[in-house]
Amino acid sequence: MKTLRLVWIYPDLLSTYGDRGNALVLERRARLRGLPAEVTEVNSDQRVPADGDVYLIGGGEDVPQTLAARRLIADGGLREAVARGAVLFAVCAGYQVMGHEFGGSDGEPVAGLGLLDMHSARAEPRSVGEIVADVDPALGVPRLTGFENHQGHTKLGPQARPLSRTILGTGNGDGTEGAYQGRVVGTYLHGPALVRNPGLADLLLTWAAGELPPMPPESETLAARLRDERLAAVTPQP
Repeated sequence: MKTLRLVWIYPDLLSTYGDRGNALVLERRARLRGLPAEVTEVNSDQRVPADGDVYLIGGGEDVPQTLAARRLIADGGLREAVARGAVLFAVCAGYQVMGHEFGGSDGEPVAGLGLLDMHSARAEPRSVGEIVADVDPALGVPRLTGFENHQGHTKLGPQARPLSRTILGTGNGDGTEGAYQGRVVGTYLHGPALVRNPGLADLLLTWAAGELPPMPPESETLAARLRDERLAAVTPQP
C-alpha cells in the first residue's frame, strides 16, 4: 500500500499558531484507518518536493510571510505539485500567499503564487476571535469552528469559490470565509483547523487517497466531542 506523503511547508517561517497540528491530525486519521502516512517537514532553505500527496502551510507574521512567498515562487515545487493534482491546505498567512497578491508589512502589495484566484490586502481593525461558518454544500463538510487572528481582507475572483459563509467572525471580510479551487483549500481558521474540524480533514484525505475506510468508533467519538464543545461555547443557544 502506497504511503501517503504529507508535506509541511516552511515551519521555520510560517508556524506561529500551532498549525503544524493540521499535518499531525491528517497523519493520525490516516493511520487509524490503516493507511500508511508520513509527514515531511521542508524548511525555507530546502527544495519543496513535487511528489507529495498533501501539502500544508500555516500562519505567521508579515516579514516571514513575504519571504515565504518569494521563496515558494522561486522554488516552483509547490506549483508543480498542484498542477499534477496534489492537495494543498493553507492557513492564514499561508492562505494569502496562495492568492495573486497580499498586503505586505508596509501595506504595499506582494506577489503570491496565484494558486487561488483572489487578492488580499491589509485591513482595519484586526480580526481576532472565534469563527463559526457553514461550508459550501458541494463539499459535504459540517459547520466549521476555529479562531482567527489576522489583519487582512480577501476578495475572491471568479475561479475561486468561498469555502464557507460566516455565522460568527470576520473571515474574508465580506460574509465568507476561506476559498477553494480544485484541490487547493485556504482558510483563516486556526485551532488547529483540522483538529477542530475532522470532516474537513477527511475531505482532504479523500481527495488524496480516494474512499476512506471507517474510523475506529472510539476515536471518532473523541474528535466529535471536541468539535461539539467548541461549537457550543460560541454558538448562541435557543
